[in-house]
Amino acid sequence: MPPTTLRVLISGGGIAGNALAFWLAKQGHDITVVERFPSLRATGLQLDLRGCGIEVLRKMGLDDAFRAKAAPEQGMQMVDKSGRRRAYFPANNAGSKRTGNLTSEYEMMRGDMCRLFYDAAMAAKRPPQYVYGTTIESLEQANGSVDVRFENGQTNTFDLVVGADGQWSRTRRVMLGTSAEDHMQRIPGFHIAYFTIPLPMQKGEQFLATTYMATKRRAIITRRHSPDEIQAMLSCKTEPEGLDKVPRGDVKREKEAMAEIFKGAGWKTEDVIRGMWEADDFYCERVGLVKLPSWSSGHVTLVGDAAYCPSVMSGMGTTSAFVGAYILAGEIGKYSAGSLASEPDGLATAVKNYEEKFRPFMEKIQEGIAEKADSQWALSGSAFSIGLLNFFIGVASFLKLNMFSVRESVEGWSLPEYEELK
Repeated sequence: MPPTTLRVLISGGGIAGNALAFWLAKQGHDITVVERFPSLRATGLQLDLRGCGIEVLRKMGLDDAFRAKAAPEQGMQMVDKSGRRRAYFPANNAGSKRTGNLTSEYEMMRGDMCRLFYDAAMAAKRPPQYVYGTTIESLEQANGSVDVRFENGQTNTFDLVVGADGQWSRTRRVMLGTSAEDHMQRIPGFHIAYFTIPLPMQKGEQFLATTYMATKRRAIITRRHSPDEIQAMLSCKTEPEGLDKVPRGDVKREKEAMAEIFKGAGWKTEDVIRGMWEADDFYCERVGLVKLPSWSSGHVTLVGDAAYCPSVMSGMGTTSAFVGAYILAGEIGKYSAGSLASEPDGLATAVKNYEEKFRPFMEKIQEGIAEKADSQWALSGSAFSIGLLNFFIGVASFLKLNMFSVRESVEGWSLPEYEELK
């Protein structure tokens, strides 16, 4: 039986969308990727792959290409308000007995990662078609296909529609219906602002991430990824009536709120805030999780943050999106190869199988994230508590303990193998 060629629409040209496009194009399917941004959004700060995400990267044959573009981060240091180093945690390097540290050996700027997967997908014999500057407006399923209307007024019909458009997914809202619960579970008051600052590297400076904990549940992280600039992250846990009241995407008001929240925080805060005002790549994240009772409806499904965002607190968002795209592509490959020919709707069954195989992993990765949000900020309220925190972190660093470990694997779960993807 010859393989079935599918017409697949992927909404979202980010990490999950480009990874899925790679696998489906490799199988010879007719792929369209629609992206609201006017071009490939090859921007963003540092991301990493861990555990099974690295396995998938190797299955793609992109391990060497990834390493060639990897961020050079050597580790993470903790400093106090005077800038004195209180702890240091080196990166996980090949052969290291440490696992789960905040800096992985598979670190890359988001833009470079996005471009890597895009270029790999476009190298297929039947490369995906990318449509920029629009997104899905409505969906209608009938007779085993999906009729799609886009915001630019155009229409088309597909065998499968995949939402890979992030934690605030438009595809998810359309799939569920405008009156249904969105299932985006915000962690009240928890925000992180991301941006880059031009800052030449000083003599003797290393490629390090630096974390500074300030009072009133505030923190600043800088990451040196290039000789010319650094990444900056401002994170805070405020009362719900604070930054939560600012409309998402209102950059001016978000910057004003962050500047007010971090006033007088100490260390290099004034320099960072000054850089924030000048940054044109500022983004403020409302931290939360996506927990859906089902990731699909018929021939419409979701992948990555759109389906199961584990939040930045898990350290596994990129890996989860990447692995989810691989498993979805593998199940689609089994269907197109004829293994579900006896099913009344084999493609819908393939989509359900993707969820059945990957949900146990994601439920464990998300476990306890929201519940522990407040306790993780418990020692950052007062100067005394931060002094204790710095002391304990310093001891952990001296003893080579992983105080900031990331759950990279799930006991009893292993990455599926797919002949169709080899």
